[in-house]
Amino acid sequence: MENQTTLTEFILRGLYSDPQMQIFLFLVFLVIYLITLGGNIVIMVVIRADSHLHTPMYFFLFHLSFVDICYSSVTVPNALRNFLAAHKTISVNGCIVQMFFILLSAGAEALILSAMSYDRYAAICDPLHYMERMSKGICVLLVSGAWTIGFFYALLNTIFTSKLCFCGPNEINHFSCELPPLLQLACTDTLTNQVVLLTSFVTFASSAFLLNLISYIHIISTVLRIRSAEGRHKAFSTCSSHLIVVGLLYLAGFLQYTKPSSVSSVVLDEIFSIQYSVLTPMLNPIIYSLKNKEVKTALRKMLGKLKFLK
Repeated sequence: MENQTTLTEFILRGLYSDPQMQIFLFLVFLVIYLITLGGNIVIMVVIRADSHLHTPMYFFLFHLSFVDICYSSVTVPNALRNFLAAHKTISVNGCIVQMFFILLSAGAEALILSAMSYDRYAAICDPLHYMERMSKGICVLLVSGAWTIGFFYALLNTIFTSKLCFCGPNEINHFSCELPPLLQLACTDTLTNQVVLLTSFVTFASSAFLLNLISYIHIISTVLRIRSAEGRHKAFSTCSSHLIVVGLLYLAGFLQYTKPSSVSSVVLDEIFSIQYSVLTPMLNPIIYSLKNKEVKTALRKMLGKLKFLK
């Protein structure tokens, strides 16, 4: 097996195939990355600085912003380097490590979004026991569980991938090292890897999705029983941002990993990947800041203090 493993690096093609577009794409990805970092850091600073936002809902939002920074930082900096580099390569080990952190970040984000759904369920459906259901210890446990389960999900797929033999070709038709295109380059049989990937993804994603779905079934049922239109609108408004974010993540993720091979397309794969690994981390803080009055109020207060200090 050792003699067969002749590859030491992969060549990333993907978005880098058109030399005339490299500078333009570099600038686009750079702007997106800076907005992602700036937006999520601002959300985290505002939540930490304003005592009114020290609630379970914003505790989860703080950690969602942290995950988004990690998610984007796993792929975008390397993509920026490759837009300007003559040799767009990544070592085999480096590729597998990047794949691990992509899976870890995606897994943690999906479960933190599920925890946020449960938080909205507790707040709307059982407000009298809200602080008991969402105590600080339970919130920490939910976030820790999200990272732990995400870690084992990523580790399981990484272990099986590390056992594969790569002896050529060495060109990945993608801008990052995601698992599906990586499996296509293996010289050895990948049936076990495909079964592990599909089984773990379907089990993991469907469980997280069901948690969101069950929470919102109860939430919608409770809200519809509210007599006043103003009360219904207020209850739904606290969930709208979260629903948009969940939709963005799950739609692209499910289409990417569950579409049949007969409709596989390099361009389509990259569009889905850009959606959930590059655009979603940028859009999340924008969605939450635009749709959330408390965040906007806290942001104005912080900006007002900064102006006063000047």
